[in-house]
Amino acid sequence: MDTVQAIIQQQIEAGTFLQSVQQGQQVQQEQTNYGEEDEYEDEEGTYKGKRSNTLPIWGNQVTMNLNTLVLENIRESYYYKNNLVEIDSFQTLVEQIFYQVKHLEPWEKGTRRLQGMTGMCGGVRGVGAGGVVSSAYCLLYRLFNLRISRKQLISMLNSRQSVYIRGIGFMYIRYTQPPADLWYWLEPYLDDDSEIDPRSGGGDLMTFGQMVRTMINKLDWYGTLFPRIPVPIQKEIDERFAERKKKQLREEDEWQGEMSEKPAEDGEGIGKVLPKVSKCKHHLRHHHCRKHRKNCPAKAKRLHAEKEKNKKEAERMNDK
Repeated sequence: MDTVQAIIQQQIEAGTFLQSVQQGQQVQQEQTNYGEEDEYEDEEGTYKGKRSNTLPIWGNQVTMNLNTLVLENIRESYYYKNNLVEIDSFQTLVEQIFYQVKHLEPWEKGTRRLQGMTGMCGGVRGVGAGGVVSSAYCLLYRLFNLRISRKQLISMLNSRQSVYIRGIGFMYIRYTQPPADLWYWLEPYLDDDSEIDPRSGGGDLMTFGQMVRTMINKLDWYGTLFPRIPVPIQKEIDERFAERKKKQLREEDEWQGEMSEKPAEDGEGIGKVLPKVSKCKHHLRHHHCRKHRKNCPAKAKRLHAEKEKNKKEAERMNDK
């Protein structure tokens, strides 16, 4: 009798074998459901509730809120019907994005047919005779039909394989997620200075921060339209933008105050450019990860400075 069988025999004799099995099943179930209902805390540690690993779908559950013309061209495209429909693996779709996607426009360059579009339809954005729909939108729609999970979407947003994997992740959020959740998803990337060129053929290089701002504040996206954000939610987003700007200005003033208090030695500090106030790169990569939470170096440094300041004030009060 080996060691394992001896332990099992002892547990059976003691009447604790079934209890051990049940505990093991419970632990396995908790590991399986890890992240399915996960607590979320923002940068300040405020409890926000639980977020399921199953993503909600806002708006039309079939069309993904796409323009009708774009959707029809996706469904009729050779690439979608003969390649993507058969793919049921998220990882395989991500590999397709890596190899096939070179821009984020709905149409391939030079294929949009506008001849003969006169009258009321001629100047309407998103209306036309169509063209060759882009692989980006075909893959975006296939991801929608696959109903990717929260973890999978986060892995796209933080991907280092291709900027277009990240770009399609942001587009998925803009088309499918509830408007009330847009700030939660996109705000951590407003200072992301990684670059991407969404235009077909190039010529429109921008940072991810600029692209995210465009997605929040504008409906137009290279000839098609994003879903409309309800007016009350848009006002709330605008207010958060204003609060965020005030906070950044206040942090910059505090930094300038700290720099002015330090004496310059041998001309040091003259002509120096103040660092941009933004979240650390670690925070940008892991803002949705429960392991990050209070481990942000920038936050730890700020909390340490506040603690030291409070300590000095307390010592001053005691001296008086």
